[in-house]
Amino acid sequence: MPLFYHYRPLNYIKKGFVFLLCILFSTGGFSQEKQDTTGHTEKEEDFYKIVTLPIPENVILEVGGMTFLPDDALAVSTRHGEVWIIHNPYMKNGELPRYHLFAQGLHEALGLNYIFGDLYVTQRSELTRLRDLDGDGEADEYKTIYSWPLAGNYHEYAYGPVLDKDSNMIETLNLGWIGYGESLSKWHGWMLKITRDGKMKPFATGLRSPAGFALNDKGDIFYAENQGDWVGSGSITHVEEGDFLGNPAGLIWSGEPGSPVKLKKSDIPDTGEPKYEVAKRVPGLKTPSVWFPHTILGISTSGILSYESKGKMGPFEGQLFVGDQGQSKIMRVYLEKIKGVYQGVVFPFREGFSSGILRLNWGSDGSMFVGMTARGWDATGGGLYGLQRLVWNGKMPFEMKTVQARPDGFEIEFTQPVDEKTARDVFSWKISSFTYMYHHEYGSPIINQGTCPIKAIAVSPDHLKVRLVVDSMKLGYIHEIRAEGVRSSDQFTLLHNFGYYTLNRIPDGEKLAITSENKVDPKLMEHHMMMMEASAHRPSPAASKKFSGNKHLTRQPIEWKTGPDRTIVIGTKPGLKFDLETITVKAGSRVKLTFRNNDDMLHNFVITRPGTANKVGEASVKMGLNGEKMNFVPVMPEVMFYTNLLHPKESNTIYFTAPEKAGEYVYICTYPGHYMVMRGVLKVIPR
Repeated sequence: MPLFYHYRPLNYIKKGFVFLLCILFSTGGFSQEKQDTTGHTEKEEDFYKIVTLPIPENVILEVGGMTFLPDDALAVSTRHGEVWIIHNPYMKNGELPRYHLFAQGLHEALGLNYIFGDLYVTQRSELTRLRDLDGDGEADEYKTIYSWPLAGNYHEYAYGPVLDKDSNMIETLNLGWIGYGESLSKWHGWMLKITRDGKMKPFATGLRSPAGFALNDKGDIFYAENQGDWVGSGSITHVEEGDFLGNPAGLIWSGEPGSPVKLKKSDIPDTGEPKYEVAKRVPGLKTPSVWFPHTILGISTSGILSYESKGKMGPFEGQLFVGDQGQSKIMRVYLEKIKGVYQGVVFPFREGFSSGILRLNWGSDGSMFVGMTARGWDATGGGLYGLQRLVWNGKMPFEMKTVQARPDGFEIEFTQPVDEKTARDVFSWKISSFTYMYHHEYGSPIINQGTCPIKAIAVSPDHLKVRLVVDSMKLGYIHEIRAEGVRSSDQFTLLHNFGYYTLNRIPDGEKLAITSENKVDPKLMEHHMMMMEASAHRPSPAASKKFSGNKHLTRQPIEWKTGPDRTIVIGTKPGLKFDLETITVKAGSRVKLTFRNNDDMLHNFVITRPGTANKVGEASVKMGLNGEKMNFVPVMPEVMFYTNLLHPKESNTIYFTAPEKAGEYVYICTYPGHYMVMRGVLKVIPR
């Protein structure tokens, strides 16, 4: 995120200075502690402590599902097909938790719930009820409640059950993967509702990878989606009966008896327009309630947890917490319903978990239990699996608590009173908009970026709310709201100074009267907009050209008259791995390297200078909205050679001359979150 800068505009500003600022901002920002030396800073761990539950060495706890039992023991299902009961998960009196095996032999159990007085587990092919008939602490009865067909594709996951407000059990079925998402067996790509006695009703389709879903405090269903084909970025969406959520693969079953969806695959245009625009022409197509900008707020959206009376996690009651598998972190979502449609804002909340987050549950003490697994899709946390608790210490963080849409802009509510001077300074704020393409391709670049001028700023009498009159708001777009310069009344910086609001409807109501007191000076705003536009050009064309140089040559250099000395082809393996862990070349040799992305997600190939791989990877995470345009390759001297960012099944060939100095040059994928595990070594040996 860019530095916040304090100054009043000069009478003029030279373009050269503007582009110098662009280059300074080109890595996408700095850590919270470095943003502004004039404010006091705090960290997430100052408020929210992560406590790790020890796991016995013989237990591979790749968490697929979690639920609490009446005696406050925690039941956990695993990807290995086991169900473990964990007693004393709070580690009271300093005692370690105790594990015992309740059930085994299941098929990748990715969901678990205690309902109707029994444990229900979701396997790949069925919803199963588990019962201990003889009271010995182990399941004796494995009863099939409802089953669905499988084609045997590794990507045909199943999740649930979640109990709806009418006591139906909700299940979701993942699409298969054959280079793109496909419904290879009946009802995959659908949300189903199953009664206690095993009767099934198809509820909605258009799902791609619906690993997480839950009810909010109103009893409405929300599901989490991951970037992929027909999905530009992660999101959460309100699901109602008969909805089509966007991926056409599941529509192959829309003609089946009982289907509430009548659309066919041929009804879905593949134009690359924003999804919101396509939905105007396709009745039943549902757009996300809240988009999660890819790589900025997660890459693999997972479990959803409603902040209800059980929880104690700060002043955010009624909101949702959403996990992310790839970036091992949790986001926070505030929702509002405008003209019958949900929309809202997503903020960062807590990062630093030990593995890929899949499941979230409230403990009886108000702490949040976080279940994790990374097999198949590694995570920034680094661990293969894990179980942790998040505990709030009761200290109040300075945060943007909510963002609400207004007829003429936004109103931001804070957890603590703001300093009026910084809150009314237009340079404290940045608002811009963007969206994604809706098409069959995997993911989407950010499109239609624009800035949103601020015309007026008003602070409420209690200093807990700031009203912004904003120009150029766009329906269906994500609005980035940055408050980097806002300080609390005691001069603390925000713990998280940005959020992303998805605007599906503009509310009716009274607009703010613009007065001499709250009006933003047009000259100040003009200057501010100039700075925003300049910083969006990361980096300037001249800087970009200088950076690329010989680092990304896609044609054989003319001076290589005899061709390359080495031709190398490198691909990918499942689990965020290159298929070559070591490449050996002679110093100064001419190399032709082709990188083929055989995976089902985006990757690139970047060779770094010795000892700098982590530095380059960390910089890629901070590149923000412009990262994909730059192949997630940061502008820095530590980058030696790189390929384009490749979609699944794409390839890119580059040419380079190996370093003259012998040594080990680590190559990584700099797609955010991948660099920690997806790496290898280019060994340069003397001639």
